[in-house]
Parts: sequence; structure tokens; C-alpha cells
Amino acid sequence: MKKGWFLSYTGGALIGFMMVVAILAPFLTGYDPTNMALQDRFLFPSWTHWMGTDQNGADIFAQIVFGARISLIIAFSVVSVSLILGLVIGSLAGYMGGWVDLIIMRIIDMIYAFPGFLLVLTIAAVMQSASIAQVVFVLCLTGWASYARLIRGEILHLKTKDYVLSADALGASHLRKLVLYIWPNLVGPVMIQASFGMAVTIITESSLSFLGIGVPPSTPTWGSLLNSGRSFLLEAPYMSVFPGIALLILVLGFNLLGDGLRDILDPKNNS
Repeated sequence: MKKGWFLSYTGGALIGFMMVVAILAPFLTGYDPTNMALQDRFLFPSWTHWMGTDQNGADIFAQIVFGARISLIIAFSVVSVSLILGLVIGSLAGYMGGWVDLIIMRIIDMIYAFPGFLLVLTIAAVMQSASIAQVVFVLCLTGWASYARLIRGEILHLKTKDYVLSADALGASHLRKLVLYIWPNLVGPVMIQASFGMAVTIITESSLSFLGIGVPPSTPTWGSLLNSGRSFLLEAPYMSVFPGIALLILVLGFNLLGDGLRDILDPKNNS
């Protein structure tokens, strides 16, 4: 088996495992992730509480499996919206060229002039995000730029191909050339970018939750679990270890999938 296929299968298996956990969350645990039982504070992992309990007596395993839902929902939402925006804006820049391309690329340059996470952090702090929808909105404000730049570069190359020029000579409309001849050839690069984008989004969302400006505190997320656990590293290290492992598995899965797809779809690796 070639390296690319091995990486893709491994990454897909890790992602599939976490998706199954997220979907079956209510059936995997009998505990409410937000339920507090102060008499059960700081219980170490056991058959009753597989990953122990936190400072409020809440079951950590329940918080992790339900937190997987939040991470995946936000990641898929952000990547989907950013991809659609990037496709439209990048297509305009690459296909139209001229002043349209100039204006769009200067806006993208302005976004990239700031450190990515710092810009997201500033916007989130100003908006005082208090819901999943607001977190998605904040992440999409900057997330579309990477897709737009990628798509714009690919279209600049593709629109000079013979089959596009032939379609133009036959009188095909601009939309027809984009939809039938250009966009299908963007699938590979976009899939690779989206896979890495999922990993970045999950880390960014966890970082915002860790800093307390992500989703509401009452919502179980891996970032908030890590934030709670850092205060009890000596007496209850499992509070940080288990959510950290969950975050590692999911991010590693998307990165492996992206690396595998890049190896598979790169013509140089298939020659």
C-alpha cells in the first residue's frame, strides 16, 4: 500500500471513530455532562466513572463525548461556509482579473497581515461570543481567505487550458465555463485544504474555549475541560490528560487525511 493511501485510511479511521463517538454520545454514557454532584468531586477513573470526575463532580467521559459533537459541528460549519465564500470570491478574483482581482487580493493581504489566531481572538473578544453560531461566524470572518487565495491561484492556471479556451471559442457563458470546466478540477486541492482547515478550526475553537471566550461555559467543550484541568494538574491530572488525548486524536486524523490526499492527488507522486 502506498504511503498516501495508508495515511488517508489511518486519518479517516480516526475521524470516523470520533464521529461515531459524537453521534452515539447519549448511548455511550448514562451521565449528564452538565450535572453536578459535589459529593463525587475528583473521583479517579473507575468502572463507575471511566475518566473520573471534575471539581464539580461531573463525569469527564460524558463531557468529552458530548464535547466531540461541539468540535465537529463547529469545524464542519466553519469549513463549509468558508469554502463556499472562498469559492465565490476566489472565482471572481481569478476569473475576472483586473481591478476585481486587485481589490480582493488586497483585502486578503490585509487579513494575512495580522497573526491569524490573534485576529480571531480580537474579533471574538469584541463580539463577546456566547453561542455556537457566533463562534462559527467569527471563525468564518477570516477562514474564507485561505480558500479564496487557493482557488484564485488555481483558476488563473486553469483558465488558460485548451479545453477552457475551446469552450470559450464555442460561445460558452462564463458561468458554464466555471461550473463545467474549471470547478471540477478544483476538487482535489480544495479537499486537501479543507482537511487541514478542519484541524485548524478545531484547535482554534478549543483555544477560544480555553480562554473563556468561545461557546457558553455551560456547554461541554474540550477547550473548557483543559482550562478547568490546568488548575488541578497535581491532584487530578486526568482532567487534562483525557480531553487532550481526544483533541490529539481528532486533529491528527484530519492532518493525516490531508497529507494522504496530497500524496494521492499530487501528479508527481503518481508518475
